[in-house]
Amino acid sequence: MITRTFLSLAGLLLFSTLLPSESQAALDPNDEYIIVSGGPALRYWENYRKEAHRHDQWWGNFIRTARIRVQQLQKATDGKINITWLVYRDGYETRATEDGDPLISHIESVRDKYNIKLVWFNRTDELINYINSGQDRRKVKVSGFEYFGHSNKYCFVFDYSNAILGASKVFLHQSDLKRLDRKAFARGAYCKSWGCHSGESFCQEFRKQTGIKMIGAIGKTDYSDTWRLILPYISSGGRWTS
Repeated sequence: MITRTFLSLAGLLLFSTLLPSESQAALDPNDEYIIVSGGPALRYWENYRKEAHRHDQWWGNFIRTARIRVQQLQKATDGKINITWLVYRDGYETRATEDGDPLISHIESVRDKYNIKLVWFNRTDELINYINSGQDRRKVKVSGFEYFGHSNKYCFVFDYSNAILGASKVFLHQSDLKRLDRKAFARGAYCKSWGCHSGESFCQEFRKQTGIKMIGAIGKTDYSDTWRLILPYISSGGRWTS
């Protein structure tokens, strides 16, 4: 009972951050709400770090948080919302091999349970192309866009510490944002990055290129309570901005 009450309150608090006009636009069932999950780090690399600095000891940080948001959005609309979930596949395939666990099947089970559209991607171009033309954007606009994954002030890093310790080969840099079609987004779309440091530069460039504001973090975001069904929160000294 305590857990159910807590989750209900958490959902209400989260949706209270949306202005009425933004909420109405984001939850339009005729448009598309996009959630993106980046990939996890490999323990092979992260174990070289001091324990306090290690990332992704649990593989599911960016999957569980996306699932929480799907639940919240569906509850807010009585299931009348068009959600597409884009997931960086390579990262989960390599982590699945490392963990000896069928992570791809686990992710697909979330798709099946919540009856949402799952789109795998392995390259930044695939993500950009989906946003621009994954649907007929003359008719179906992007009404919401949220990102769960590693990031820094300049980019989303989809394979951070997965192929190279502390680095990424597949990322969405703010210089790539000019490739997004601003006509793909609905007026008043709700956009948020749940990654670290996005509010320090990336979000401002996103707004410049798309005309849509994006909420992001000044400082780090903390995923350590994800397993308890708690969305990422700002680490000490940080704040949300847009």
